[in-house]
Amino acid sequence: MSLWVLLPVTMSLCTISGAWIVYAMAVHNHHVCPITNCKCGVMPPESCWFSLLCSVGSFMMMLIGLLRYAQVMEQQKQNTMLNLMGLCSGWLCAAGLSLVGNFQVDFAKVLHYVGVFLAFPTSLLFVCVQTILTYRLAKTHTHSPTSHLRLTLSLLALITLLLCGAFFLQDSFTLQHWAAVCEWLFVVAVLLFYATFITDFRSVSSHTLVVLIHRGQRQGFSPNESKQERA
Repeated sequence: MSLWVLLPVTMSLCTISGAWIVYAMAVHNHHVCPITNCKCGVMPPESCWFSLLCSVGSFMMMLIGLLRYAQVMEQQKQNTMLNLMGLCSGWLCAAGLSLVGNFQVDFAKVLHYVGVFLAFPTSLLFVCVQTILTYRLAKTHTHSPTSHLRLTLSLLALITLLLCGAFFLQDSFTLQHWAAVCEWLFVVAVLLFYATFITDFRSVSSHTLVVLIHRGQRQGFSPNESKQERA
């Protein structure tokens, strides 16, 4: 079994537990109300830990997206537009997460919301694309539980994101609070989705990385070199 299986589990568990630790720090320092306010990463010192958490999490997301891209390419024996879409959406989500974590809403509102509007839609696109790829790559009934689990998490992410957007646009304080709750549920659903890659990363090997390297080398070829390679 490949040690790469530790990557998705570590990313999901550390990010979820780290977010709760940041929330506990904010409550302990009386920076937020434990019931009515979810802006827990705005004031120091918890904002520092929140920035670190998002920065490390975004890097791990990029690495997971790249490995998944290489693995799908290895299994399909070719690169598809859907696989490339999964890679791009995963990396855009990571970039948005980095902006969210490093630019707090009370001090850099524009950049913070740029990160939010970049991270949330692309993360939803990522889980949907990966769910489709999972069903396409499923060869036996043993793969069905993972496919169904990812479909369930994708639907949960879609519903919570739509509710979050609908509640956020309202002026009601109660609905604003529920928007924050739906936001957290969306994030947890996406992170749990990343954890499901443990079943795929068991088969990641050196050959998977070789496929990725060869793909990069081929993209660097000129058209004449590509024709000579085919000949």
